[in-house]
Amino acid sequence: MTTLLTSFFSLTTFFVLVAFPASAIQEGNRAEEEEFGPVVRAYLGYLRNEQEVVDDRVSRHEVSASYYRRNSNRIRALRLMAIRIARETRNDYLPELEAVTAKEMRVLLERPPRPETLRVGEVLRSTFRFLGSIRSGERFYLFARLDPYEQAELMEMARPPSNRGQPASLGRSQPVTRSRRVTSP
Repeated sequence: MTTLLTSFFSLTTFFVLVAFPASAIQEGNRAEEEEFGPVVRAYLGYLRNEQEVVDDRVSRHEVSASYYRRNSNRIRALRLMAIRIARETRNDYLPELEAVTAKEMRVLLERPPRPETLRVGEVLRSTFRFLGSIRSGERFYLFARLDPYEQAELMEMARPPSNRGQPASLGRSQPVTRSRRVTSP
C-alpha cells in the first residue's frame, strides 16, 4: 500500500512539475502577444495550436520522438521569426513563413544553395526571401514567400530598362505586325 501511495504521489508530482511550467510559458506567451495587432496575434495563435496538435500526437504515440522534437523546434523558430519581424517593422503584417533544415531545403528549392552561402535579404528563384537562420534544437533556415506583387516587381526589375513598363508579351524591340491578306479582284 505504501509503495502504491508513493508511486501515486511521485506520478502526481511529476505531472504538476511538467504541466506548471508549460502553462506558465503559455501565459507568458499570451501576455507577450498583447503588444501585437490582430494579424500577428492570429499567426502566433495558429503556431500555438500547431504545437498542441504535435503534443497530442506524441502523447498518443502517433509520431516518433525525433519527429516531435523537429516539429516543436520548427514551430519555435517560426514563432521567434514572426515576433522579430513584427517588432522590427512595427506592422501588423507577416509574410508567409517557411522554416527548413539544411537537409529539407530541397522541399522549397529544386537546386538549393549551400546554407553557408545564403545572405539575409537574398531572393531565391523570385519566390523566397532568406530571412536568416535560428538555432532551435537544430539550425532552421527561415524564408518569406514573396507575394505576387513582389514577384512581379522583381521580374520587372530584371527586364532591360528600355522594356520596363511594357507588358511582358509586348517587350520586343521590333513592332509586331501581321501580313495583310491580298485578294485579287
